[in-house]
Amino acid sequence: MRLAALWTAWLLLMVYHVELGLMPLFHGLPVEIESQVPAKRVPRLFLAMLIYFVLPMLALLLVVHALSAPGSWSGTGPWRASQFWFSVLYSITNVMHLIADIRIPDSRTDQVILMGLLTGVGVLINREAWLWWRA
Repeated sequence: MRLAALWTAWLLLMVYHVELGLMPLFHGLPVEIESQVPAKRVPRLFLAMLIYFVLPMLALLLVVHALSAPGSWSGTGPWRASQFWFSVLYSITNVMHLIADIRIPDSRTDQVILMGLLTGVGVLINREAWLWWRA
């Protein structure tokens, strides 16, 4: 249950991170940052972001499936291990994003705080996934 709750919290923080990033639009302020991505590559970037959002949802669904059917395939050792290693991968990407946010000269404090929270929840997910895998 803790792992499912943490994935849910992580997803909500991620949505809020994006929403808060766009909040200046509602006050007539620009949100554009200088980008090195050519316009023709933007659709691929959107697809990558979609995949980045969908995979944790699938991880959450697998955890809930394992909870609802304890003897099923989703609760087996290999699936538990995949939860752990998947969470580690996401924690690494969160740390990289947090470092990038900190290094941006005009970064917004609220976004840095949210990335710190996302990274912290990610570490808790790592811990719970590890404990679940080893149980």
